[in-house]
Amino acid sequence: MSSRALRRLRGKQRGQEALDFGDLTFGDSPEEEEEQQLDTASVSPPSNSNGNSRKAKKNKAQKNFSNIYELICDADKEAEKISPDEDAEKPDGNKTSGTGRNDNKDVERSSQKQEEVSTKSLSGDRVKKKKKKKKTKVTSEDGQCQNAAPDDNIDLLLESLEQSSGQGLQNEDCGGSDRRSVLHVEHRNLNPETELKRYFGARAVLGNQRPRQRNRQFHRSTWMTSPKDSWPRFSRPGISMTLIQSKDGIQYFTFEHGRDYQQVQFKFLDAVESMDPNNIVALLQLNPYHIDSLLQLSDVCRIQEDQEMARDLIERALYSFECAFHPLFSLTSGTCRLDYLRPENRAFYLTLYKHMMFLEKRGCPRTALEYCKLILSLDTDADPLCMLLLIDFLSLRSREYQSLLQLYQDWEEHRNLSQLPNFAFSTALCRFHLSQQEDMDPEESDKQRKKADQMLQDALIMFPGVLMPLLDLCTVQPDASVTSHAFFGPKSQIGQPPALAELTALYVGRTYSLWKEAAVMLWLEESVKEVLRRCDAKDPLVEDSQNKRKQRYQSAPRNIHRHVLLSEIKEATSSLPLEVTTQPVMGFDPLPPLDSVISYTRPERQHVGASNESTLSLFFRSLLPNFNLQGGQRQEDEMEVARAGQELNQEVNRLMVAMRDMLANIRFQEPPRDDNPYRDEDEWD
Repeated sequence: MSSRALRRLRGKQRGQEALDFGDLTFGDSPEEEEEQQLDTASVSPPSNSNGNSRKAKKNKAQKNFSNIYELICDADKEAEKISPDEDAEKPDGNKTSGTGRNDNKDVERSSQKQEEVSTKSLSGDRVKKKKKKKKTKVTSEDGQCQNAAPDDNIDLLLESLEQSSGQGLQNEDCGGSDRRSVLHVEHRNLNPETELKRYFGARAVLGNQRPRQRNRQFHRSTWMTSPKDSWPRFSRPGISMTLIQSKDGIQYFTFEHGRDYQQVQFKFLDAVESMDPNNIVALLQLNPYHIDSLLQLSDVCRIQEDQEMARDLIERALYSFECAFHPLFSLTSGTCRLDYLRPENRAFYLTLYKHMMFLEKRGCPRTALEYCKLILSLDTDADPLCMLLLIDFLSLRSREYQSLLQLYQDWEEHRNLSQLPNFAFSTALCRFHLSQQEDMDPEESDKQRKKADQMLQDALIMFPGVLMPLLDLCTVQPDASVTSHAFFGPKSQIGQPPALAELTALYVGRTYSLWKEAAVMLWLEESVKEVLRRCDAKDPLVEDSQNKRKQRYQSAPRNIHRHVLLSEIKEATSSLPLEVTTQPVMGFDPLPPLDSVISYTRPERQHVGASNESTLSLFFRSLLPNFNLQGGQRQEDEMEVARAGQELNQEVNRLMVAMRDMLANIRFQEPPRDDNPYRDEDEWD
C-alpha cells in the first residue's frame, strides 16, 4: 500500500499537518511499522546542509500552505509541537518527497530514526523551554531575524508593520491591562437576545421564527442590530467614517457628511424650527435613514407613549451608523476614539445612549452595561455623556459586582471616584451583596461584610444628604433619633452645594429601587446608628468631610448637566441651574459643547416672520411689493440712507393718494324699501 493511500485511510491530507510524535510507537503492527518507515524515509540527515537541500526545503514549505493566512495561524501551534532541532533536521509537515519515495526501506535507518524520535519525545519539556528561550532571544533583537524560524520571521514582520503604521487592529487598551479588563466589550453581549435566552431559554425568545429571507447585497452583517423586514430598503445616506490619526496605539476616527447629506441636514433644521413633527415625518419618507430625524422623531413617539416605534427608530439609526464604520474601527478593542466636539460624532453617542436606555427598560441590564462600557471607551478622558454616573447602577442591576469593584480600584487613583456619591454608595452595596452569597467561605464573607460596613459609614459621613431622600422614595419612616439629629436633619439638605445636590438627586432617583430589599434596609439601619455614634464622639472624619463639601461641588461641569437632561429624572432635573433650564434644549443635540469643531455651516436664510418690521410696514408691503422699510437702515453710507428715505416718502405719498381715490369712489347703496308693512314674514316671495 502506498503512502498516499495510508494517509487517506487516516484522514490526513498531504502537507497540511506537522509530524505528531505522540502517535509513533515501537512496532505495534506491521501496517504501523510500514507507515512509520514511509513517514521517516523522507527525513534528510542533519549533516546535509548544501544549497540544493535548502532550496528544496524552501519550495516544500511554500507548497504546504495555500495562502499566507494559513501560515500565520499555524505558526504558534507548530512552534509548540516542533522543537528548533527538529526544524533544522526535517522539512515542514510529514510530506514525502518524490525522490525519496522507495518501497524497500532500510530497517536500520527506520529503527535509528525511531530511537531519535523517542528520545526527543521524552525530553519534550526541555525542548519547549528551549523554544521559548529562542523566541524571546529573537524578538529582543531589533530587526535581526536571521536565526529565527520562517514563522517567527513573519510574526516579527507583521508586528513591525503594525507598530510603524499604527493602523492595525489593537488588542490592548491605552491604559494598560487594567483598563482593558474593566472596559472590555464582547460582541455576543451586544445582542439582547443573548441575555434573554439566558433568562427564558431560546425557545421562548425565538419561538417559531422562520429564517429571514433578505437580499444580502443590500444588508451587511452587523453586531449591534440587524435590519427588519418592516424597514425601508437601505441605501447609503451619505455618512462615512474617516481615520484622522493613529497615536500610541490609539486610533482617532470621525464621521463625515457628504454633500447630499448636508442638504438633508439643512432641511431637517428647517423642520425643527417649524415646530411641526409632520415635517420631520415627510423628510423621513424621502430619507428614511437620516440620523437626526430618526432621533428627533423617536423622542416624539416616546412622549406619545409609543415605545415600540421609538425603539425601532433608534435601532434604524444604529444600523445606519454601523454600515458606515471604517474597516479599522472596532467596537471591542477599546482603542478607537470619537471626538464629541464634532457634531457629526454626537449623534452616534446619543444613539448608543438611547438604545442603552431602551435595553435597560426592556429588562436587559447586562446588555445595557456592555453599551455603557462601549460609550465610555469612545472617550475615556472627557466622558461627554458622564457614563461614570450610570455604570454603577447597571453593574448592580446585572449583578456584575466584581467588575464594578475592579473599575473602582483601577480608576480611583486618577479619577477620584470616591468623591462621587454613586460610587461611594454603590461599591459598599457591592461588598454587601458579595458577603451574602451562599457559595462564599464564612471567613471571606465576614471580611466582605466588614469592608461593606466601613465603606457605607464613610459614604454616609461624606454625603449625609442622601439618606433622607432615599428613605422617602423607599417609603420608609426613619426613626425619631435620626430625623431630630443635626447631621441628618433638614440642615444637611439645605446646606448642600448646588453641584452636590444635583449629583445626590440623580443617584437617589435612579437607584432607590436597589435599596428596598429587607436585608439591605436592616444593614443601612445599623450603619446609620453607627454613624450617629461617631458624630456624637466627635470623629475627625466628620469635620474633614464637612470641609471637603464646602470647598468642592460648587459648580458641575457641562457633561453632568447633559447627563441629567438625558436621564429625565425629575428629582435631578429640578436641581439644574438656571443657565441650563432657560436655554432651549434640542433632543438631537442637548447642550452642545461651547468649543465645538464645525466642519460645515448652515447657509443664512432670510426669515420674514422673524424681522423687526412693525405691523404697519407689513401692511404697506402687502399693498406695495416695492416697499422696503428695512432697506434704508441696513446701509452704512449716508447718501444711500438719504436716497432710501426719499424713496420711502414717495412710496408713502403714492399710498396715500391711492387710499384717497379709493375712499372717494366708494358709493353706498340704500337698502330696498318694503311698501307693504303688514306683509307676513313667513310668506313666500
